[in-house]
Amino acid sequence: MPDDPTAPSIGLGPHPNPWPDDPRLDPELLAEGDRRNVTDEFRYWRLEAIVEALDERRHSLHVAIQNWEHDFNIGSIVRTANAFNVAGVHVVGRRRWNRRGAMVTDRYLSVHHHADEAALFGWLDEHGVIPVGVDNLPGSVPMESATLPEACCLVFGSEGPGLTETVVAGCAQVVAITQYGSTRSINAGAAAAIAMYHWALQHVPSQP
Repeated sequence: MPDDPTAPSIGLGPHPNPWPDDPRLDPELLAEGDRRNVTDEFRYWRLEAIVEALDERRHSLHVAIQNWEHDFNIGSIVRTANAFNVAGVHVVGRRRWNRRGAMVTDRYLSVHHHADEAALFGWLDEHGVIPVGVDNLPGSVPMESATLPEACCLVFGSEGPGLTETVVAGCAQVVAITQYGSTRSINAGAAAAIAMYHWALQHVPSQP
């Protein structure tokens, strides 16, 4: 079936000659076009050059998710973490996770694996990062009234079970997203996006 000529074009086609003299640019992308899901700032840039630029402006936020049930939300969370340029994503439990939802954004940030909760908390303590659980558990603090640490790791449980007791015990605090309907909880990927945005409101200067 031929391509739909009315479909919107994604990215940019081949760069017109003469090409810019910039070592950050990828000759293959310049010649063939750049259809990647990147912002215009990084169009035609080499992957390594993009990562280097992002590293210079990483935020101090980390994100962790428990992967006991091969959670399909992890890919979505990684993609959102890339959008907020977090310092790192931590997968606790199963090493394998579904990367399809990440849409290759895992190439642009650090993804750490920890065999269990103790390994995660040990890494965070060593690097001076404060763990904050996100779950609507009894005793949790409404997120809108919580002050999140700047060097913070937002920790999410697997879809369904939520945070384990071990994680709750190891977190400095647990915050909850206020809900107004009948469902018991919202999707873990959606919760992660809300929590990252809430952290950014507190710690990232507004753009003009």
